[in-house]
Amino acid sequence: MANRQLDADEGTMWRFFWSENFFFSKAMLWLLFITNAAGTVYGYIWYGNQLRLIYNTMDRWLLPFVPDSPTASLFFTLSLFYIIIDRTLLQGTQHSRFYSSIRAFVDAFAIVTSVKYGIWAVAMIAAGGAQGDPIVWKEWMLVVSHLGMVLQVILFSRYMRFGQLSIVFVGIWVLINDYLDYHSMIYPWLPDILEDDLSIIEMFTMFLSLLGLLTAAIIYKIRIKQIQ
Repeated sequence: MANRQLDADEGTMWRFFWSENFFFSKAMLWLLFITNAAGTVYGYIWYGNQLRLIYNTMDRWLLPFVPDSPTASLFFTLSLFYIIIDRTLLQGTQHSRFYSSIRAFVDAFAIVTSVKYGIWAVAMIAAGGAQGDPIVWKEWMLVVSHLGMVLQVILFSRYMRFGQLSIVFVGIWVLINDYLDYHSMIYPWLPDILEDDLSIIEMFTMFLSLLGLLTAAIIYKIRIKQIQ
């Protein structure tokens, strides 16, 4: 009897930690916001040398297309901020068209790029390791953080507000970004052992762009059906 009660208590505890009350509590939202903001700053610092090189040697308008994962993390952080605002300051209020339009682009961008670059980074680390590049603690940290990007955006996607037009605009951005990465040679620095695989990596990157867009489209369709 005591064992059954203990199992029931443990089941209740696990259901709470996977519940909306836990993930969308004010404390958890702010914790995730701060964590993602810190990770975004670290990501831009990680790109520092590449950004400086491009700033000094190439057209400077290319700079926004250079830091891929940190920009994805930045937009997810902004999406979290929108969720926090909506659940606290603006709960139940009517949003302006400008507010809704900006948020739609931010949320769609967060979903598409978090899925894309979360998978991309893990795949590049795995590909490098498979060809003999040593995977040290920094790489394992990147694996965990980038898988976390994908998991987070899926968990919070039902509270993101975007439409078909915002998905189209994000699609234009990511496909331009892919072209510039591998034709202007501003792709994220790779392990040396992967430099001879650029054509395959380019195709894989474009596939992930389409996967991210498809993910956003599916999430949008599911939300519309739920509303109906």
